[in-house]
Amino acid sequence: MQTIQPLNSPSFSCKILIKPYRKNIINLPRRRILVPSSPSPSPPVPSMSSPNLAEPKIFPLKIDPPKLNPFQKIASNALDMLEKSVVTKLEEKHKLNRTVDPEIQLEGNFAPVHESPVQHGLEVVGQIPSNLTGVYVRNGANPLLKPINGHHLFDGDGMIHAVKLDSENNKASYSCRFTRTSRLVQEASIGRPVFPKPIGELHGHLGLARLALFFARASFGLVDASKGTGVANAGLIYFNGRLLAMSEDDLPYNVIIKEDGDLESNGRYNFDGQINDPLIAHPKVDPITGEFYTLSYNVLKKPFLKFFKFDTCGNKSREISISLQNPSMIHDFAITESHVIIPDYQVVFKLSEMIRGGSPVIHDPNKVSRFGVLSKDDHDESRIRWIDVPNCFCMHLWNAWEENHEELGDKIIMIIGSCMSPPDSIFSGSDEPLRSELTQIRLNLRTGESTRQIIVSGMDLEAGQVNKTRLGRKTRYAFMAIAEPWPKCSGLAKVDLVTGNVTKFLYGDERFGGEPYFVPSTKEGGGEGEEDDGYLMSYVRDERKEKSELIIVNAKHMKQMALVKLPKRVPYGFHGTFVSSQDLCNQSSC
Repeated sequence: MQTIQPLNSPSFSCKILIKPYRKNIINLPRRRILVPSSPSPSPPVPSMSSPNLAEPKIFPLKIDPPKLNPFQKIASNALDMLEKSVVTKLEEKHKLNRTVDPEIQLEGNFAPVHESPVQHGLEVVGQIPSNLTGVYVRNGANPLLKPINGHHLFDGDGMIHAVKLDSENNKASYSCRFTRTSRLVQEASIGRPVFPKPIGELHGHLGLARLALFFARASFGLVDASKGTGVANAGLIYFNGRLLAMSEDDLPYNVIIKEDGDLESNGRYNFDGQINDPLIAHPKVDPITGEFYTLSYNVLKKPFLKFFKFDTCGNKSREISISLQNPSMIHDFAITESHVIIPDYQVVFKLSEMIRGGSPVIHDPNKVSRFGVLSKDDHDESRIRWIDVPNCFCMHLWNAWEENHEELGDKIIMIIGSCMSPPDSIFSGSDEPLRSELTQIRLNLRTGESTRQIIVSGMDLEAGQVNKTRLGRKTRYAFMAIAEPWPKCSGLAKVDLVTGNVTKFLYGDERFGGEPYFVPSTKEGGGEGEEDDGYLMSYVRDERKEKSELIIVNAKHMKQMALVKLPKRVPYGFHGTFVSSQDLCNQSSC
């Protein structure tokens, strides 16, 4: 164990366990890249007050090309020739819809960026609030290599953007790094994409051809699928001394936040060998018990769904198989004080649709959406209660809690989520405008009936959260991104879930951001304040001035408190979290 005093960073010491736009269209070089065993020292960085500051010199990813035996070289050349002469030529004749057209999906501030080493001394406008000493991290999709065919917004390699905040000295630093997934490292060594993109490429017969090529390469040892195929580009959560980066196609990846604010990938995390299942991107940590809850779905074999529970030390205490007739798209779920709320929607996976020339992700009009209510203490699925909620698809669920019916005393489960319509539009390329409306769903556990009520109509609200210290308990406020024009976000919305009143914070003309992350403030002595006492953080891109910023907003009054000017472009992304200085000191790198 060693105590490290960082240079040029917030004034706290930590004990860390250590073990021996212009319109941009992606045009990434095909580079050989290697994950260095130890980071190179950061070059001097000019002052942020310097005019016309250029983006910093990046650290190129360098990975040695794979060493193949003569037989593998022959197989590799043959498969490459087959891909180029047959599959690629057929793909060139196939018109892509807008949801998987890379020229649309990677346009403007959705285009990828290079990695950036830490840059200190960023310009801060205003005062960083006193309890925001730590690191704000946000995940996103950032393809390392140029797509060779279809590419969906969700397909890119995971990249985390980090801003380290020192409230005592009102200082900030910035860095961004790829999460070194097995997929990224292997593709980088080969020099081009070889892993199929689940949404962008797996459509119809050409999707089957892509799968066949991949499995053929795997059978000759040209790629290794046993170490994971995921991109770790969606969710982020800090649990039991580890920052975990997640997407539902793989195990989480552990990412270490270093003393200077830089990021370092630390491999896949299987909870010390307790699981080998891909986990969804939105696990839940009970704020009272500290227990970790998550789901895993499998689109190829039964059980199609599993539920996992871990104690505060990361020890698995539950693994329950959930019976589903078909694999369902379950990106998120919810917990209450006593229950786990599991959705089973009409958006399902049917690989047989590829044989018919379609997408494996479809909306099944003959299926009725439903929610399963499972006790946190159950050891199997025998007592799960399924309640139908017709025509419901919530990509995200923001909170849920238990309450009693005002008149009858019936036990009610209240769920807050953003219901999307059409439900499969983000996958299918539907021409019908997408709506994402903040909605209240009520499940009556006595009668088995459900009701749905839109809380805010006429406004697309997505990518948000509640005060997570009250997750699973009744909350009054939800803090949401105003997803207009989709998929950009023009501002933040504080929604009163009781009255339906909305207080907006708009970014301004040609300025767009993403999901707000809520950090609760604490009273003197460490006590908890009111539910909306806290701060919202989000990256914002000024498309007119071509500048990126981190904004900090007072959540109670919805007024800007501070702004950090960032040294390079931060693309629009997905979900984030805030890792406090105390959590930074408790990180484990084992």
